[in-house]
Amino acid sequence: DRHHGIGGDGIILIEKSDIADAKVRVFNLDGSEAKMGGNALRSVAKYLYDNGEVKKEVIDLEMGGAVISVQTYTINGKVSSACVNMGRVDFSPKFMKMKLDVGKMIDYPIEVGGKYYHVTCLSIGNPHCVLFRDRVDELNVPEIGPLFEHASVFKNRMNTEFVRVVNETTLKMRVWERGNGETYACGSGACAAAVAAVENGYCKKDTDITVKVKGGDLIVRYTDDTVYLTGNTKLVYNGILEY
Repeated sequence: DRHHGIGGDGIILIEKSDIADAKVRVFNLDGSEAKMGGNALRSVAKYLYDNGEVKKEVIDLEMGGAVISVQTYTINGKVSSACVNMGRVDFSPKFMKMKLDVGKMIDYPIEVGGKYYHVTCLSIGNPHCVLFRDRVDELNVPEIGPLFEHASVFKNRMNTEFVRVVNETTLKMRVWERGNGETYACGSGACAAAVAAVENGYCKKDTDITVKVKGGDLIVRYTDDTVYLTGNTKLVYNGILEY
């Protein structure tokens, strides 16, 4: 009743669910469990469909106590791309150690590693801190990422996105995921980057925004009701995991 998969950000387990087509659990490289994984959900939907376990155009998956819908798109009977309904964005600064008199942390100054940064913080299943930079390729993310992950201003470790605005429909992103380090892609991180770009006036709502990451392109659409994450899905390899 359980399948295993290994992604760039850890291990994905597919389990039985009483409230959805399947239950998804994602474990980071350090053993901690993630509450949300947009790319993991897309990959699981492809696995279930392609292997004949759930032959539905819209697959409902349980993760982090919520049921999340994944729209699948097929070519020649195999899922080629998938769109996750990531749900509403939570801007409340509940993941901060200090009490803040703001409803949203948009372009908000915080101190990390002895320096001040203007950040936009939000939660989309898990917390994210977004920084806008003129360039991201030259950033020493392995050095600065841990400073944000373990910053004293946050109650728990933080996911951090370093984002360059290319134009009003394109972003370039590098991401430091808590418990994993820098990864090639992060679905919820791409959503956080797009939402932050809209809230800061760089992009527009209800518009497809391409988020370019090391692993490829993701498409994010931020509406008044939810956030949609769309991307291609590919089978990379099959294997057997012994543990």
